[in-house]
Amino acid sequence: MEAIQVNGRTINAYLAVPERGSGPGVLVLHAWWGLTDVFKQVCDRLAREGFVALAPDLYHGKTTTSIEEAEQLVSAMVESETDQDVSASIDYLIKQSGRPGRALGVIGFSLGGNVALGLRDQMGAIVTFYGTTSPEEVRSEGNIQGHFAEIDDFEPTEQVREFEEALRSAGKQITFFTYPGTHHWFCEENRPEYNAEAARLAWERTTEFLHQRLD
Repeated sequence: MEAIQVNGRTINAYLAVPERGSGPGVLVLHAWWGLTDVFKQVCDRLAREGFVALAPDLYHGKTTTSIEEAEQLVSAMVESETDQDVSASIDYLIKQSGRPGRALGVIGFSLGGNVALGLRDQMGAIVTFYGTTSPEEVRSEGNIQGHFAEIDDFEPTEQVREFEEALRSAGKQITFFTYPGTHHWFCEENRPEYNAEAARLAWERTTEFLHQRLD
């Protein structure tokens, strides 16, 4: 784990670097479970694709598998501190990537997708997995790719469609995919909602998108 200094505080982040030692930077923002092995493995997979991947721990060491506990962890987040943590992680990632001045990518899962969509600086590619936000919060001029479940109480299909239409009307460059028969968290292997085929296809689309936008 990497230690990142943030306004007199220290946060930890998981860093994965490709064999060649440098590459396009991709920030990975975890779901409301915290920085579990699932999201560390996302970084490892990105490194095998040639990306430098960094996943900051937005819960400062806390993780859970319980929806009730996850709700409590989310409610305890301080928005200003989270913004600072993400900003410091972006600065750290830029230095690790060996590509100063080049665009970064970000992948966010659920809660992390909400945060990812609100990022602006240096973001050339934003990928959200089953996460939306208020359309007016999407400030990036980078391309956006979204992966959504067909059956989702957290992000209902109609709500996702309205979000997509609002972004298109605002001139955003977006591509959204909906995966039939899937539920929220369908890409997380430790969840009962995991769908291997949908997760495989979503990963292929994600890495292709990142290569197109960042290489």
